[in-house]
Amino acid sequence: MSTMTHDVVDTAVANGHFTSLVSAIKAADLAATLKGAGPFTVFAPNDDAFKKLPSGALEGLLKDKVKLAALLTHHVVAGKVMAKDVKTGDVKSVAGNMLAMKSVDGHVTVGGAKVTKADIECSNGVIHVIDTVLMTK
Repeated sequence: MSTMTHDVVDTAVANGHFTSLVSAIKAADLAATLKGAGPFTVFAPNDDAFKKLPSGALEGLLKDKVKLAALLTHHVVAGKVMAKDVKTGDVKSVAGNMLAMKSVDGHVTVGGAKVTKADIECSNGVIHVIDTVLMTK
């Protein structure tokens, strides 16, 4: 299956390592938005990243749609940013918060999270897999 024919949500579903993220996107009613035209750059925490959260944190977020949506949109940047184009500095997330981006010798971090797999191209953007959920203040 070519990811270029699938939007970011369908690509995440097909990947199989984003069940927590996909559940959260659906619970926050963001699926339709992220299936939209975009383009979006999604820093997608995998299931292992969600397991690092304190016990009960994800369950609590799933019950608070406003906080959940704010957290999820903190992981999204408008436009399609490929790993090779990342510059060290701050970039504004869709939530309006600033994300600290770093690129050193081809290794990218965002908000302190490591990009473990970059440049999963989708029909409406790109997904970069990260190893930590980016918490908002």
